[in-house]
Amino acid sequence: MNQDKPLKVFLVSLDGPPIEDRMVTKLAEHGVDLVIDECDSPEQVVSVAKDAGVVWVASGSRVVTVEVLNRLDRCGAILRSGSGTDNIPIDEATRLGIVVANTPESHAHAVAEHTIGLLLAVVRQIAAQDRAVRQGTWDRDHAYPDWHFVGKTLGLIGFGRIGQLVARKLSGMEMRIVATDPAIDAATMAQYGAGSVSLDELLKSSDFISIHTPLTDGTYHLIGERELKMCQPKAVLINTSRGSVIDEPALTRALSQGGIAAAGLDVFEQEPTPSDNPLLTFDNVVITPHIAGYSDQCWQLLRAHSIETLIELSENRWPPWCVNPQVTPRWSLQRG
Repeated sequence: MNQDKPLKVFLVSLDGPPIEDRMVTKLAEHGVDLVIDECDSPEQVVSVAKDAGVVWVASGSRVVTVEVLNRLDRCGAILRSGSGTDNIPIDEATRLGIVVANTPESHAHAVAEHTIGLLLAVVRQIAAQDRAVRQGTWDRDHAYPDWHFVGKTLGLIGFGRIGQLVARKLSGMEMRIVATDPAIDAATMAQYGAGSVSLDELLKSSDFISIHTPLTDGTYHLIGERELKMCQPKAVLINTSRGSVIDEPALTRALSQGGIAAAGLDVFEQEPTPSDNPLLTFDNVVITPHIAGYSDQCWQLLRAHSIETLIELSENRWPPWCVNPQVTPRWSLQRG
């Protein structure tokens, strides 16, 4: 069944600057009636968005729950601006015939660049050296950069858009690149100069390990005690995906006991991470506040890709980026 026109879209959670008037006007020109009503609870979502054709979540808020979806009888799609959809109950949406869309290309380059920045900051000990000099210590041995790149192995866990961009952007560093991803075949990896290996082989052979997998039931604590014990003692671990892909207590033990040498973390299991998190005490860990996807372009791209998605849905076409393409949609959608 096709959705009624105009398409009623309820924006229930917003991160960043307000939606510009010109964007609201553009949507209206395409038959989209946008209602902005930020919600603090699932109950509020049901109250304000009960007539929604599309529910738009432009943040990491968890106000759209399984119970909410089962009460949104007219909803045909959920739009989650950004790439991470771990705050959306995708399995339930799929069961109900609700398409889940996101905008993964809006910040893929920024996350890839931040990943490389964290890797360089750790390997070259840039953050530790900066702190030491500012505190009056001019000592090259204080935070000695005890690594190099040429001839070393970079392992990418997850080889979607961001993993591929990291491989491409680091192709000139003269490293061997390997990757593991059950959804990506070896031929595709080879196009980016990466060899296909198992997770265990990657952990055992990589000098630098970077995580680019979404958070799902299958990737929760994907990197735990067992996996960290496989790593080389001088291995560096980078995470710009989701904090819960790593078992933080296991990582703390590995860093404390010399299981791995260092880490660069943009994400944590709890955010903001508590001030007593022991990971904050390590000089060999570089930390940023879940900012990898941000840049001078991020809001423009997030909004533009979101508007594009809503317009496609208003024309009864599949969204450009669909998280659950296997869904049998409530609406009759055509391929663009």
